[in-house]
Amino acid sequence: MTDQAPPPSPKAGRWADLRPRMLSAAVLLSIGALEVWLGGWPFLLFIMALVGAMIWELARLSRQDGSKRAYGLALMAALLLFADEGWPGWPGYWLVPIVPLVFLASELGGPRWLMAKTCAFIALAIMAAGHGLFELRQTEGAVAILWVLGVVVVSDVAGYFVGRSLGGPKFWPAVSPKKTWSGTVAGWVGAALLGAGFFAAGYGGAALIALSPVIAFAGQMGDIAESWLKRRAGVKDSSRLIPGHGGVMDRFDALVGAMLAVMALQLLAPNLISLSVGG
Repeated sequence: MTDQAPPPSPKAGRWADLRPRMLSAAVLLSIGALEVWLGGWPFLLFIMALVGAMIWELARLSRQDGSKRAYGLALMAALLLFADEGWPGWPGYWLVPIVPLVFLASELGGPRWLMAKTCAFIALAIMAAGHGLFELRQTEGAVAILWVLGVVVVSDVAGYFVGRSLGGPKFWPAVSPKKTWSGTVAGWVGAALLGAGFFAAGYGGAALIALSPVIAFAGQMGDIAESWLKRRAGVKDSSRLIPGHGGVMDRFDALVGAMLAVMALQLLAPNLISLSVGG
């Protein structure tokens, strides 16, 4: 009789992806922090790469193939973002809807029409979030970007550990079977504590404590939206570009949702989000 290794315990399996997730997150955070600090052209090129990668994954999900169309759409998205931000004073933003329109036109009336409409909406959200990230860095500085990124990361980390430790009722089981209410609320609490930390350090007003959970919730909705899309496409990850995380969309979907919320708040109350010292 040969010795056999005991099967992994459910507890071990629960944390099986922790190591690759942590390593990938450390690399991404290091690169992101450097790009945020540099700002300007390096930050724009970084955002172009992220947006292009997400549009590439989105195009592959919409058709379930690796066609040249996906690469073409990714390149188009990156170049349109460059046209939007690269020439100040030139209204390049009116070109941004071209990418969603291509998603729609390629499946007009076809069997994948619903998927095309969904992907077109998400493509527009990705492009808008890319624009918003660059503009936020230009107008509010690196601290504002660090706050948004911090809210997304803290919410994700708190949700991951608390949700997997405590478990409990699912937040939206039909769309995201793993997301729990305990993890979701932990993300809000973590975001509020982060906002309090920025306020205590002299950045922004006390409203930041209440705003941070709102931005965290918007990020969680971005994650939910991508989960719904992947379930419709019948895939686990948007791609395999990032070890432990899957694809770029899997890592940055929450940032897209968070940035859309920040942009909406800036339109409704332009002075509400200000992270200047004592602001």
